[in-house]
Amino acid sequence: MTPPPLQATRFERLLRQLLDGLFGGLRGSWRRRSLAVLALLVGFYLGQNVTSLWLTQIGKRPVAVLGIVLLIELVVRLRSRWVARSVPLPWLMADNLRIGVVYAVVLEGFKLGS
Repeated sequence: MTPPPLQATRFERLLRQLLDGLFGGLRGSWRRRSLAVLALLVGFYLGQNVTSLWLTQIGKRPVAVLGIVLLIELVVRLRSRWVARSVPLPWLMADNLRIGVVYAVVLEGFKLGS
């Protein structure tokens, strides 16, 4: 027996929007989900390598960090300007790459700080 559907209240719509925002990228075919997860992992891998290579071997820390921040800001600005409600696969992958890079840079900062 299935439960009765929820009424279309403002709170129910808010909950639905929150869940769509959190788990909206996991909907769709296996191809879309797997590419989204791969983009997240590749972003983390690239973020670790960029920070470890640029920040330790080259030694130009302010230039490397400024470049990473500007690139991430550019991706965020372009996405908010061009993408409407539904997110196409290339933008989802770009977002996941960005999230992976940010996570790796922040994790590297915590490792350097301790």
